[in-house]
This record gives sequence, C-alpha cells and structure tokens, in this order.
Amino acid sequence: MNDFYKNKNILVIVTGGIAAYKAATLVRELIKNEARVRVGMTVTAQEFITSRTFAVLSHHEVLTDLFQANEAEVMHIEWAKWADIIFVVPATANMVGKLAQGIIDDAVTSTIIASSAEKVIAPAMNDVMLNAPAMIRNLHTLKSDDWLVIEPDIGFLAEGYDAQGRLPEPLEIINQAAIRLQARIGRLAGRKIVITAGGTREALDPVRYLTNRSSGKMGFALAQAAVELGADVVLVTTNSRYKIYGVREVLVSSTRDMHAAVLHEFDNADVFIGAAAVSDYRPVEAAKDKIKKKSGENLTIKLMQNPDILAEVGRHKTMKQLVVGFAAETQNVLEYARKKLIQKNADMLVANDVSTTNSGFDSENNRVTILSRDEDPEIISLSPKIAIARSIMDKIAKKLA
Repeated sequence: MNDFYKNKNILVIVTGGIAAYKAATLVRELIKNEARVRVGMTVTAQEFITSRTFAVLSHHEVLTDLFQANEAEVMHIEWAKWADIIFVVPATANMVGKLAQGIIDDAVTSTIIASSAEKVIAPAMNDVMLNAPAMIRNLHTLKSDDWLVIEPDIGFLAEGYDAQGRLPEPLEIINQAAIRLQARIGRLAGRKIVITAGGTREALDPVRYLTNRSSGKMGFALAQAAVELGADVVLVTTNSRYKIYGVREVLVSSTRDMHAAVLHEFDNADVFIGAAAVSDYRPVEAAKDKIKKKSGENLTIKLMQNPDILAEVGRHKTMKQLVVGFAAETQNVLEYARKKLIQKNADMLVANDVSTTNSGFDSENNRVTILSRDEDPEIISLSPKIAIARSIMDKIAKKLA
C-alpha cells in the first residue's frame, strides 16, 4: 500500500482513448490505497467504457455533464474545490491540447481549470501524434504550468506495432506520481545520496559463488524514501528486481565491484548509506572451470579479505558528508553495533538482529536500533521496511539541515 494517498481526495478524469479501460484499475488501486476517489469523463471516453463502471468502483456519481448540480452548488465547481490531486488518465492528444491552450468546453475541462489541486497527466496516443511538434509544445507548456507529466511507455499500440505512446500500467502511474509529488517539497532536494543494496556474490567457479540471504529490500526501501524527499539517488545494487522512479541503478556483483562503484560515486555525494550485506571474504582464486566432485575427498577453499567499503568511505569522508552503516548481527547486537559505529567512523549506524524469522533478511518487515554519535539510541519496533527507511531518511535530513 502507498500511504501517500491515504485520506486524500482524488479526482480521476478519463478521456476517450483506447487505454480508457486502464482507468478502472487506476481507480480501484487508489481506493485500495485508502484514497477518496471521484471520476469525471469526457463524452468520447463513454464510447470506450461506461460511466456506470466508475460509479460502481468509486461509489459516487460520475461527472459527465457541465450542468450537473447538487443542492449546494454547481457540481464541477464543488468537485474542483474538493480535489487534492487530479489525474487525467489516459490523456488524448485533444485533451493535452485543450489543457495547454486553456480551452474550456465541457464538464471535465471546466473542473480542471477551476481547481488548485496538484495535477497529473498521462498521455497515451499514436507515436506519430506524440512526436508531432504541436504535441511537444503542448506537453512543454503543461510542464511549465506545473503539471506532472507521466511519460508514455514503449509498447504494443492499437495500430498493431511497438512504439512509444502506450499508457503505463496503473500501479506505475500511482507510484511514480506519489514519489514525484512528494519530491517537489522534499527536504533533500539537490542532495546526492549513494545507497548500497543486496548481497554480494564471490565466484568460486563459473557456476558457484559465495553469498548471503540478503534480498536488498531494505536498500530499495531507503532509495524510495530518499527520492520521496527529493534527493538524487544512486543505488549500487546486486539485483534489479525493483524499479523505483528517479533512482539511478548501478548493477554490480562482487564486493570489489561494489567497492569501486561506491568510491566513484561518493566523491560528490552528500550521504552514503551502506545497506548491502557485503561478503567479507572471497576465494583467493576462482576456478576457471567448474569444480568437479572427487569421490571420498574433501574440498578446501582458501579465502582472503575483501575491501571494507564502509570503513574506507568513513576514512575519506569530508566534514560535509554523512556516512550511515548497517550492522546485521545474530548476537550481542548493540555491543557490536556500537563498536562498528566508532571503528568505521560512521555518523549513524542501523543495527538489526537477523536471527529472527519475522524480520531482517528477505522479509517485508524489520526491527532496528539507530545509533548516532550525538544522540541517544532510537529503537524502532517491528515495522514495514519502507516505514523504517522513511524514519532513517528523516533523521538524515535533520542532520544535513
């Protein structure tokens, strides 16, 4: 669930494109995120999907007529005041042009122009129309007018071929809009944050490797929390299983790969967060071919230490840079974490017990203690990782301020 939309008044405007059917899923997902949703439709939208569908989904009358009214006041004016956010999904070329030029000729355009709500528009159309000079100018105008434009995807169009112009999936629209709307007023705008995620892999041979149970979920949650606050985020990760709008991913495999990528990105960064579970050791030499089992014989593999990413970043940080480490422990958690905070020259350290089954590695939840050099420890009880990530980013924002 994306709690950004909880208790917000959302007006969804549906226009007459073939992708209008996706607006039904958008409405349903917003309601699942505990938003209060109403829907307005153009005349042509009703040729693709009925107003009854949206009335059933939203449990509210659908705005289709400029002269609809309730007992209090003109309906479209009341809705314009009611809305916190307006989504125009999908937006046809005609609707983009009208909104860019201020043409008000029906119920939905009248509602939009009368509203001071945040406005999100997701164009969907043929690729030739999308790239026409007039359309490019119109979209530029909307962006200048502070509209949040969700760019179309490349995909299979109604014309029967792949090109840009396809409406993104409703969940992508919802998640991207939430991140970008929050980032507009984010306290970390203009700050660069480098985050590591996942468990590194150390090759034994072309088939096998040494690794750990880390899924990278905590690192990805931190990346989302950082972009929500407006930061420029670089995520150095061992997997690319989650896509977060506005996050630049650097895909790596081994600890040495991650070490090199972090040092490259950290020079002009404001914050480093080492959330990855890195391998402390690697084989002295990886076999060139697959190691074959020999009956009755044991296998001995010599290991050597990997670079200590957190310690090296801590040694090289400037007074203006903030370094945050993680300590995944199975015993004496706070004792080891306090030592690590000092030894690695970190400013903050997030300690968690990974021996439990309902939190930590590969779980949606975690329980942590945040240690700082200049503050008392902060204990966060069992919570979703995204909630913990937002708490961590809030502390970072305060320290940078």
